Amino acid sequence: MNDPMIIVGATGAIGSALARRLAAAGQSLHLIARDGAALAPLAGSLGASFQVADVLDDAALQSAVAAAGPRVAGLAYCVGSIVMKPLKRASVADFADAYALNVIGAARAVAAAEAGLRAADGSVVLFSSVAAQAGFPNHTVIGAAKAGVEGLSVALAAELAPVRVNCIAPSLTRSKIAAPMTENQAMAKAIAAQHPIARLGEPDDTAALAEFLLSGQAGWITGQVIGVDGGRSRLRSKG
Repeated sequence: MNDPMIIVGATGAIGSALARRLAAAGQSLHLIARDGAALAPLAGSLGASFQVADVLDDAALQSAVAAAGPRVAGLAYCVGSIVMKPLKRASVADFADAYALNVIGAARAVAAAEAGLRAADGSVVLFSSVAAQAGFPNHTVIGAAKAGVEGLSVALAAELAPVRVNCIAPSLTRSKIAAPMTENQAMAKAIAAQHPIARLGEPDDTAALAEFLLSGQAGWITGQVIGVDGGRSRLRSKG
């Protein structure tokens, strides 16, 4: 059996897509999520070990990561949020909660896995957002938190080398947390048109890059923030 890869947030759209890709390639998995009712059948279908934990419960998160064992081939922190409010309505709690979930949770998960990652010469993938580098109205809370994830990624890449750490920055992707936008047909069409490749992201678009970055094929790639965003962060749409 190969060294396990840990997926934190495994029941989310991107986390579950990544889990399925890795399992199909024969990779051993250790899955972590707070939704035990969804996590148990997912893990069972993939032959993966699992632990139920909320990333905001530090002791539970540390224990869940440690349960993967003494060697860790990779860790993907597929946890995130979408907080869309104008600055005048954003509270201190909004900023603190987004930072805790997106940045502190990621840092603590990596810290818990550090010894195992070093033992296995492993790799880490974190997740930002197109909103961290491309300014959008009503994104002050999540844009700031995801910019923190990008800063964390490059800092960890320097500190943990030769463990590789990279970050993926998707644009709007079909998922449960994005449902208010993606399931509104008019809104989804309008947002899709803002991308040079005029569609919304699918979970597998991002999972495919995460799988590559976790693999040995990406063995000389570290400290990078890579967009999976239909060109939205760098190109003007034709519309």
